[in-house]
Amino acid sequence: MIDVPLSVLDLAPVAADGSVGEALRHTTELARRTEELGYRRFWVAEHHNMPSIASSAPAVLLAHLAARTSTIRLGSGGVMLPNHAPLVVAEQFGTLEALHPGRIDLGIGRAPGTDQVTALALRRSMEGLSAEHFPRELADLMNYFSGAEPGPITATPGRGQAPAIWLLGSSGFSAQLAGLLGLPFSFAHHFSAQNTLPALQLYRQSFRPSQWLDRPYAMVAVNAVCAETDERAEWLAGPAGLSFLKLRSGRPEPLVTPEEAAAYPYTELEREFVAQRREGQATGSPETVARQLGALLERTGADELMLTTMVYDVADRVRSFELVAERVAGGLRRDA
Repeated sequence: MIDVPLSVLDLAPVAADGSVGEALRHTTELARRTEELGYRRFWVAEHHNMPSIASSAPAVLLAHLAARTSTIRLGSGGVMLPNHAPLVVAEQFGTLEALHPGRIDLGIGRAPGTDQVTALALRRSMEGLSAEHFPRELADLMNYFSGAEPGPITATPGRGQAPAIWLLGSSGFSAQLAGLLGLPFSFAHHFSAQNTLPALQLYRQSFRPSQWLDRPYAMVAVNAVCAETDERAEWLAGPAGLSFLKLRSGRPEPLVTPEEAAAYPYTELEREFVAQRREGQATGSPETVARQLGALLERTGADELMLTTMVYDVADRVRSFELVAERVAGGLRRDA
């Protein structure tokens, strides 16, 4: 049985025959159910210019989710700092923390979460879009919360309302920075599995105790689709694989049905691409998922796992998290 805390990463997936409103309502339903099941966190991810993802405004969506839940921690997985002025992020998440004290996580990423044209539309300038600006902007953001270096600007809300700050990454850059700052670190194993172990090693080697942590704390995000049988889980996972394939080929679309994904005329190279994306993830019956997640924990030594489940129907999405909670984790720990 999996005995580390489990959390949720959701992207508010938009179905081909559905609407954005339905996608957001389904995310709300999932947040409420995973809270009941004992998951520790529910994070939403910032992406832009992607027809299959409706979580483009994490702060707005988190305010909605916080008003409809009561105990689960809520956060961004993540806010992509290059897209925003640090002061705006401080005010938004300071507001969330003031309204829901002790429940808000601010996961910060250094990628734009979109293509460069869209990133430029968000930022309105090339200034700040390169990775070299990230440490300075992160320091500015953290100072708005702490007021450690007083200046002419006070973030209100913000100063004195600091959420729990995490760094997110898919390579070594943020891993090392998280370690040097003594922050918790979440790695995107769900789309960068080949970099997971080197990044976690770098994080732990770089770690310096801080006011936030006295030892490293690493969370690993993993794709997980759990169903009653392996065959059913593979069937349900088809739309997500096709969606990622189309995104990488410059043709992003909403999630199609499992039937449509199964009927898609894949080339041999496309099948190989989808299969490689599934390597190291968790797809199958509860017994299979337990084995796969157990192997991931053994390899990574993760302190927490964050599951992301991109399937077409919300009922199947909810059921996947129910099966993991009940038959993979043996009933989740509730000591959040």
